[in-house]
Amino acid sequence: MDRIKSEKKTVGMMVRLDRCKFGNEKPTCKKCPIHCYKPDMREKMRAVMRWAGPRMMLYHPKEAIRHLIREKF
Repeated sequence: MDRIKSEKKTVGMMVRLDRCKFGNEKPTCKKCPIHCYKPDMREKMRAVMRWAGPRMMLYHPKEAIRHLIREKF
């Protein structure tokens, strides 16, 4: 499996937004008072976000800006 497929599979396995008890009022995961992931999975997600975050500004600038705004408030 190439790296891209592997990364997508990893992030896909880690998404738990459908079961978030906060629903539409959910803060960003970084600011969430309840962590859905074990520490090792949280660290993997941080690594993925560190890689993907800067690229989001190039490929999906609206979503990246929206995410940054949500993170501030």
